[in-house]
Amino acid sequence: MLEQQLIKMRRHLHSNPELSHEEFETTKSIRGWLEEAGIGVADYSLPTGIIAEVGGLHGGPIVAVRADIDALAIQEDTGLPYASLFPGKMHACGHDFHTASILGAAMLLKQREHDLKGTVRFIFQPAEEKAKGAKQVIASGALKGVQTIFGMHNKPDLLTGTIGIKSGALMAAADGFAVEVKGVGTHAAVPEAGVDPIVVASHMVTALQSIVSRNIGSLQSAVISVTRIHSGTAWNVISDSAMLDGTIRTFDIEVREHVLKRFQQIIDGVAAAFGTTASVKWLPGPPSVHNDSSLESLAIAAAERVGLNVVAAVPSSAGEDFAFYQKEIPGFFVFMGTSGPQEWHHPAFDVDERALSISAEYFADLSQRAINQLLVKE
Repeated sequence: MLEQQLIKMRRHLHSNPELSHEEFETTKSIRGWLEEAGIGVADYSLPTGIIAEVGGLHGGPIVAVRADIDALAIQEDTGLPYASLFPGKMHACGHDFHTASILGAAMLLKQREHDLKGTVRFIFQPAEEKAKGAKQVIASGALKGVQTIFGMHNKPDLLTGTIGIKSGALMAAADGFAVEVKGVGTHAAVPEAGVDPIVVASHMVTALQSIVSRNIGSLQSAVISVTRIHSGTAWNVISDSAMLDGTIRTFDIEVREHVLKRFQQIIDGVAAAFGTTASVKWLPGPPSVHNDSSLESLAIAAAERVGLNVVAAVPSSAGEDFAFYQKEIPGFFVFMGTSGPQEWHHPAFDVDERALSISAEYFADLSQRAINQLLVKE
């Protein structure tokens, strides 16, 4: 019964994807399902996204469970009968799966509410893909009183019925950059009369790769990817500027600081070597998702209780704004196996819907365990 209900919810969300900060209809749908289940909705004045609560009948601690609700600007290519109805928009990261699963957890806990010795606050968060939704939720006051928070990401390369659990760094800090190289424009036939920003930018791209290979230890990790270069408007004109941008991914705060420092030094140094200047605009993303080690045993116990196969999670270089919650309170993030055919952000991305009810049971059990553990500590 629950499984079919969650599948129906997930398919509705999948057919009706909304981008970050545009999740108005998604929010209405979630509110409707919560109210239909008799679950109270809290007013935190969020334009999109919604906060709900179960429990509190006997006082006690407050724990939170978070799901993200936004979609991506990707044209779907799955051929599913419930594929996106909106061209250029798709739930290609599985946030529809997250939302339906956590709705299921709320519904299960509502049925057990009289046995719940605390409160579970369910955060259906907007704008994860823009890395701004978690900050918005925190600013609304929705973490007030919360002692612990849990979340997940579906994992296509893990089989359904498997869960990846790991304390410490799990997902990367995700910083962006935009570099503008100042050149001196000239006719392409007389390059000596100018300063070619494309040549300068090309040397920068090559030099930046030395940061990972020569400045980061072999047991540490970092990724620097230049993903776009733009310069010029005509085949016979050397432009007066070039732009390059991309992303930096790190797991350790000291490595992150060192990489950013070396990046700036290389940009300045290469520009100076060619007799010009360059400026860097930083686009700070979320820090690394770092799981609290004191919660690992709880995460494993809940997994074993619902019959999940526990494996050591392999850290991902993708970013996740769940990390902002972990800057405020202890938190734990897991990878839920979904046997997907493609990785995140692929036009043919999909999940095994059998994982919906498993995930719901997992977070219901995990929440109860967290409340009971907090009561013992008091």
